[in-house]
Amino acid sequence: MSLLNERCSTYEEFESERKKTDKRLEFIDGVIYMSPSPSIKHQEISSYLHGELYNLLKESKCKAFTALTDVIFNNESKDEKKRVIPDLFVVCNQDNFTENEYIGAPDFIIEILSSSNKSHDMITKLNLYMSYGVKEYWIVDPMENHIMIYFLDEDLEIQFNLVNLGEVVVSKLFKEFKVNTNILFNKS
Repeated sequence: MSLLNERCSTYEEFESERKKTDKRLEFIDGVIYMSPSPSIKHQEISSYLHGELYNLLKESKCKAFTALTDVIFNNESKDEKKRVIPDLFVVCNQDNFTENEYIGAPDFIIEILSSSNKSHDMITKLNLYMSYGVKEYWIVDPMENHIMIYFLDEDLEIQFNLVNLGEVVVSKLFKEFKVNTNILFNKS
């Protein structure tokens, strides 16, 4: 994850920059981030997880989406917008879609780490997602072969769980969504 430029003071300036390029850009707290192209390992993990989520949710009101679908977090009281491109996300409220993006907090987000985006996904996006009410956030780390799970409990407190290689991870929101880490990380 690299910075495209030092700062943009407004979301409108960011949108102007975004329309001039085909690059994957995100805007968080006045900073423009450029997402690198994902590795083959990243794509394999993303495809596997999306397939599992799609099959699980295809008959439900919830839907799974992959990058390059943008998510806009909008804090109207502060006149503040943030735009990100999660690797995968699930929404159960279809009303918040425009033609090209989702506006609001998805129910469930998955990010897959690479060496270039590690701190961005583990710090910047974690803080953003939890502060806007994303109910469950998985950080899949193919370098360490584990999954970090952050979720909001019934008191809206952030909870954490670490799932290691050889274990099965179960979503807190979608109890039927179970992932064997040996299969996910191609270790079986």
